[in-house]
Amino acid sequence: MKDVKCECGHVNPHGTVLCEACGKVLDEQDDMANRQLLDMRYEGSARRSQTYNKSIIDKVWNFFSSVKVGVWLIIITLVASILGTILPQKMYIDLPPEVYYEQEYGWFGKLYYQLGLDDLYGSWWYLLLIAMIGISLVICSLDRVVPLYKALKAQNVTRHEGFLKRQRVFGTSRQIDPSDFDTVKKMLKNKRYHVREENGNLLAEKGRFSRWGPYVNHVGLIIFLFGAMLRFIPGFYVNENLWVREGETAQIPETKDKFYLKNNQFILQHYDKNKDKTFEKALDKNGNVVKNYQSNVTLYQRKGKSLPGEKPTLKEVQDFKVRVNHPLTFDGYSVYQSSFRSEMNSMTFSLIKKGTDEAFGNLTINLRNPKEVYELGNGYSVKILNYFPDFEFAKNGEPSTKSRVPNNPAFIFRMITPDNPKGETSFVAIRQTIEPLGENTYKMAFKGISTKNVSGFTVRKDSSIWVIILGGIIFMIGVVQGAYWNHRRIWIQKKNGQHWIAAHTNKNWYGLKRELEVVLAGTKFNLPEDQLQSEKGDKEEE
Repeated sequence: MKDVKCECGHVNPHGTVLCEACGKVLDEQDDMANRQLLDMRYEGSARRSQTYNKSIIDKVWNFFSSVKVGVWLIIITLVASILGTILPQKMYIDLPPEVYYEQEYGWFGKLYYQLGLDDLYGSWWYLLLIAMIGISLVICSLDRVVPLYKALKAQNVTRHEGFLKRQRVFGTSRQIDPSDFDTVKKMLKNKRYHVREENGNLLAEKGRFSRWGPYVNHVGLIIFLFGAMLRFIPGFYVNENLWVREGETAQIPETKDKFYLKNNQFILQHYDKNKDKTFEKALDKNGNVVKNYQSNVTLYQRKGKSLPGEKPTLKEVQDFKVRVNHPLTFDGYSVYQSSFRSEMNSMTFSLIKKGTDEAFGNLTINLRNPKEVYELGNGYSVKILNYFPDFEFAKNGEPSTKSRVPNNPAFIFRMITPDNPKGETSFVAIRQTIEPLGENTYKMAFKGISTKNVSGFTVRKDSSIWVIILGGIIFMIGVVQGAYWNHRRIWIQKKNGQHWIAAHTNKNWYGLKRELEVVLAGTKFNLPEDQLQSEKGDKEEE
């Protein structure tokens, strides 16, 4: 495709509608076109998407350069984001997702899982949507801003007659004194116009930078999306839950086995209406109200390297009191107090003989780490054949566990006694005992239970936040740039013994016309008319 040379001598890229230098319409076909106002949105420049449509690259470019495509991509992404908030994402559930969603929400939960909505924001297709929005923003911007910049840079002071006549604001004046021309030029400079002269013609321009506002918005959005996608790169963004029991030490997730946290004590404080008089009425109405959630913790750092399965050597870093909105911060990480629960820690049973209730010993089972055999002495012992921390009956009637957390423990015991060395089998759950092999002589009697507080922490690290903030700042700069300034141009040219005045702005035509009134006041220049309003008036009269 060949470039187009205008009669003014300027060579324009193929597809240009208005000559970049003089503004002459390059593709006029009839006289009717001469009477239409010019579309100045992109200065009539040649956009790649409207010029090339042969190769696969051209078709891909044209697809992503469409504003409609960009809008639809944003709408689809918003709808998908909404769907991801209907049910909890899998990072917030304890059970395997294939079990949890169907168990909690029935057929809808199963469908939700099968559609992959359980891990929506980390799914490949959601990332693809975000990437496509970014590509659309880049191509839309390049397709418009590059030719627009070239056209504005190449514009001459002297413009073609057809270009001036077909501006929205246009007018002519006769018998203008040189002093009037100088007055107008001075007034334009006072209005902070950049004034250029050529052969007695004048071009006054200001606010060109406002034309780049939408593209600055696009740059901000691209940086913002890039920052959002950085969160899916391991190590850039961490938002993990960590549960630590009192007295235990746990590895802090996503720290590469470098940091550990020990929960020394969990403290739960309530308001005391005898001391907190300000809340006395509220406490009388609502009962106990939590005043403080707090975990006294110790942060450790691993010393050296440890082999797999080997207990690491830890060095104490600091003690800290983690409270709500008062996180422990270290090495870019923050550990927040987010929740707590009271968890069953151990259960105590007594082996007794049915009918006589004679006891032959007690055993205390650590629910986190039960032993296989408990020796009671004198030939009495209890063997744990199976353990279900979170007991439930499966659909086939067999006992199973929903999780490894001891929320509802159940056991299958083998009770071995001197008079029955082979032992008797008993299934024992809370408030439930089953003897599957027939009537037993002995039974496991529940004696008591102990609990332990478990602190729930949220471990966070966001190395991408500065990128997101930068993108947001640049986006707002573009908003201000495009919203509070406008690009105004005024041309004054000598034509056939007359002075022609034409003006254009990308927005706020009323402000431009008011400014022309001020600039031309006290001179012999006639105030140019708004041709668009004139056309509307003529149509109304017809």
